[in-house]
Amino acid sequence: MTAFPRFTALAESLPPTVPFVGPETQERARGEVFDARLGANESGFGPSPSVIAAIAREAPLSWRYGDPENHDLRMALGAHLELSPECLVVGEGIDGLLGLLARLIVEPGTPVITSLGAYPTFNFHVAGFGGKLVTVPYRDDREDLDGLLDAVMRENAAIVYLSNPDNPMGTWHPATDIVAFAKSLPETTMLVLDEAYGETAPAGAIPAIDALSSMPNVLRFRTFSKAYGLAGQRVGYVFGEAETVSRFHRVRNHFGVNRLGQAASLAALEDQAWLQSVIARVAAARDRIADIARANGLAPIASATNFVTMDCGGDGARAKAILDGLVSRGVFIRMPGVAPLNRCIRVSAAPEAELAIFEQRLPDVLAALM
Repeated sequence: MTAFPRFTALAESLPPTVPFVGPETQERARGEVFDARLGANESGFGPSPSVIAAIAREAPLSWRYGDPENHDLRMALGAHLELSPECLVVGEGIDGLLGLLARLIVEPGTPVITSLGAYPTFNFHVAGFGGKLVTVPYRDDREDLDGLLDAVMRENAAIVYLSNPDNPMGTWHPATDIVAFAKSLPETTMLVLDEAYGETAPAGAIPAIDALSSMPNVLRFRTFSKAYGLAGQRVGYVFGEAETVSRFHRVRNHFGVNRLGQAASLAALEDQAWLQSVIARVAAARDRIADIARANGLAPIASATNFVTMDCGGDGARAKAILDGLVSRGVFIRMPGVAPLNRCIRVSAAPEAELAIFEQRLPDVLAALM
């Protein structure tokens, strides 16, 4: 069959791929569901009861569009962060907001810097607008701030992407280093600071709001998908200097954040006690995963996120064999996709019942590789 003839040359040049293969896709291929879902960095601890109640109250009004201004949520976020609401935009998760940023800045050939093996959805958006993606290897399993800065200067880059804490390794830089990195960038380079895992980070890892708020070339991205337990609602937000943030209103989907997502996120933000309880459970689960790793001869990497990356003591082939063995035994995990990070597997924090399944089945996988 002949394809429609007027797709753009750029669209036709892109591979027919997606950044991730979801667990549902894998379950359909396997013909059965996973016993333990430990690969998507979701919060298996779920949203708070107050959030579930808010969704239930709002559900009968699903026939209505959500507020296109996300007014109540923006007001609440502004109060929570001590920022003017004009400095905030709410969108369809960090992924959706990254796509809007690429649309605002990236043209064919625009140089964009990221780390080799960092969050691939960002790369997906850059490629979709024809940007020139330049990557910098990790150093000691952390994003290399000096290397990123050198690449920015060399390429006269329009954007540099940095996640802190990091995905996929779970490592982090202290806030002082992040602020120094931001201030060392040219004014013509936008720092995309992805703080999706900021709630689970240790003290001193996340810059204070006012440390970067006056810089027009810094945008900070956060989400309700991780510690707040609302990955399925797809709500994130970006904040920064008001004039910079205002550009999102020129291209955003004004009805993109659904009504239930707005209600759920507002209730989640109000229930900080639940958030703190989840953070404590995530920390305990990280310790549990690290203990399981060490008991099986794997080396856990210290994590500031809701997952633990562990060195499998070999190359990507060994890590992939461990991943495949776990998947075949009903345990969904992931691994970084680029060497040398792909010597590792990654396991999400989860309730004890799922971690017990991982603990039980991992030794069988490793024994089969002997």
